[in-house]
Amino acid sequence: LWGAPGHVEVAEPHLPTGAQQSATVANPASGASSDLLPHFQLEPEDVYIVKNKAVSLACRATPATQIYFKCNGEWVHQGDHVTQHSTDRSTGLPVMEVRIEVTRQQVEKIFGLEEYWCQCVAWSSSGTTKSQKAFVRIAYLRKNFEQEPTAREVSIEQGIVLPCRPPEGIPPAEVEWLRNEELVDPELDANVYVTPEHSLVLRQARLADTANYTCVAKNIVARRRSASAAITVYGMAPPRQSPPCCPGVALPVLSLPKGGLDADVADSSILTAGFQPVSIKPSKADNPSLLTIQPDLSTTTMTYQGSLCPRQDGPAKLQLPNGHLLSPLGAGRHTLHHSSPAAEGADFVARLSTQSYFRSLPRGTNNMAYGTFNFLGGRLMIPNTGISLLIPPDAIPRGKIYEVYLTLHKQEEVRLPLAGCQTLLSPIVSCGPPGVLLTRPAILAMGHCVEASAENWSIRLKKQSCEGTWEDVLQLGAEPCTELYYCQLEAQACYVFTEQLGRFALVGESLSMAASKRLKLVLFAPAACPSLEYNIRVYCLSDTQDVLKEVIQLEKQLGGQLIGAPRVLHFKDSYHNLRLSIHDMPSSLWKSKLLASYQEIPFYHIWSGLQPFLHCTFTLERLSTSTCELACKIWVWQVEGDGQSFTVNFNIAKDTRFSDWLVPDEVGTPALVGPSAFKIPFLIRQKIISSLDPPGTRGADWRTLAQKLNLDSHLSFFASKASPTAMILNLWEARHFPNGNLSQLAAAVAEVGKQDGALFSEAEC
Repeated sequence: LWGAPGHVEVAEPHLPTGAQQSATVANPASGASSDLLPHFQLEPEDVYIVKNKAVSLACRATPATQIYFKCNGEWVHQGDHVTQHSTDRSTGLPVMEVRIEVTRQQVEKIFGLEEYWCQCVAWSSSGTTKSQKAFVRIAYLRKNFEQEPTAREVSIEQGIVLPCRPPEGIPPAEVEWLRNEELVDPELDANVYVTPEHSLVLRQARLADTANYTCVAKNIVARRRSASAAITVYGMAPPRQSPPCCPGVALPVLSLPKGGLDADVADSSILTAGFQPVSIKPSKADNPSLLTIQPDLSTTTMTYQGSLCPRQDGPAKLQLPNGHLLSPLGAGRHTLHHSSPAAEGADFVARLSTQSYFRSLPRGTNNMAYGTFNFLGGRLMIPNTGISLLIPPDAIPRGKIYEVYLTLHKQEEVRLPLAGCQTLLSPIVSCGPPGVLLTRPAILAMGHCVEASAENWSIRLKKQSCEGTWEDVLQLGAEPCTELYYCQLEAQACYVFTEQLGRFALVGESLSMAASKRLKLVLFAPAACPSLEYNIRVYCLSDTQDVLKEVIQLEKQLGGQLIGAPRVLHFKDSYHNLRLSIHDMPSSLWKSKLLASYQEIPFYHIWSGLQPFLHCTFTLERLSTSTCELACKIWVWQVEGDGQSFTVNFNIAKDTRFSDWLVPDEVGTPALVGPSAFKIPFLIRQKIISSLDPPGTRGADWRTLAQKLNLDSHLSFFASKASPTAMILNLWEARHFPNGNLSQLAAAVAEVGKQDGALFSEAEC
């Protein structure tokens, strides 16, 4: 956190005459030829400092009259540049190359606040060009493994998983396994593979697998060995233990197929709910052959409170009566045939913690939602974060049951890399388990903080692969290159259609200095002040609900209270820092302990989006313990940019006027299963789909509905799916739950019907 009172940025080092003015030029002069702007032939690249050896960064550009490095927003002194001049043989234009050295001491000065980065800025008579950012990191590899393999005794043909979590390191350590000091090569042994989390898996234990196994982690700094784990494989399987039975107790009857449970069913224990009990006689209670009845998932029933539209025969499709189209016909209890047993949170986490895809998730459920779903679909939500996952009806194949999770991550947990001018625009969210079969796209909703415009931003959806690398799967605004993903970007939220669950984030790269991100400015102070000293904390957050929720939880632990209404600041990619100052305090009652006139947060600390809880602390002192009223003004502004002011006037003993601005405590149901997860009644939904999917006369089909709902810019994606209307309704559900206005949707459908009088005739609903 950036919270040290009295911090002031050091003045920029001296540049040659005119260089400081040139450094602020955003675009070439009017009428200048763009081909005379500097062009980089060589750009600085990421590098690691090993031990105490300095590293060199270089860049080369043509035509260039000046080139200087900027590191973490500060100009590097001209005396630290090594410059070389030459001429491009093909064009005859002057070429300039510069080099600087970066030492470990320079990087350690800001270590812990952010990553150290350097960038070249090249000048010509037409303007300036910036190179990509190069990150300089201190390489290390800690000594202790986070998890080591342990000794096991297993029977032949039993599966074995040997976990290994290597020591923390930069760059991340590569892992290899040794069997009796010989390298284990999965390509030479089909019975062996290594998971993305570095665990060694033996599919079926063989007698030859009896050995000592060692996990080895290495990077450019060092090589570490775990403790060896002895694996002993027995030739015979131990006898199966039958569970004890009391006489006369009804047990669920379950028959397992010869090949075991379907791999898509995450946990067999969820199948027992709803089975018909069978009374087993005591004399045969220990006979496993009695478990012979195959469960029929399609006939398991549950009841819910709500309304359904009855089916009737006849050619008519849908009626538009005087009332709302989607208004319920009546309330009552109705029965649907499906299975939705609920899992307790602790049991769910314990069960999935043994799965490889779950090991990288946080240990706990504060930022997590989970539930069990089948073909009726449902919804997961992480309360007070704006993050949700909609699983539409029939997205899960009939007969399948999935345990699904939704998780909010911190950057340090997943280490999303950003290159150049890239910035994190959204939370990092996982939904899974990855690899499950979805027959319809699920919709992941999450907030973002970008003021999006095609001329100022290039925005990409990133997904983490099974190998752990982050890949661009979609560029927003471009024609979708794949039918697996699509993203609807709105003012403060994005909706990601995906047929493959996994880990996602929205990343942007600014195309001009006019590009801006929204910051949420929030002021907190102690709710009680037993001493003369009093601190005001000003947070500069990415404007998404999840970050505000985290700060509120942090402040509750610190005993803080909100002392002003949150404000929004548009922070531009101008390379200018954010400044904060405090004014107009009554000097007879208060004094500031700040040694400078303002505090400053460096540009890149904010722009990267990787440090979510940046704040400055203003330390004040009241001159008497009887002073309880504080009146002052706090200014927050970007140098040569926009600003916001807070007029603060409150009682430091107890003032809760602004508590209404805070999000409430954890409320809401994180998992909704079946009809309760949707606003549109299921049968009404099916009738809209069957009516609008086929091409209609006079254009009365799903295309017109998309136009009425302002979704006509996404027609190509909708058209690529088997049911375009279902995609539109799913998106409506994702955007409008739980407070969506069904009458507005009904009106849009009614407008479609008016274009073709025969489309909606008298019918059953």
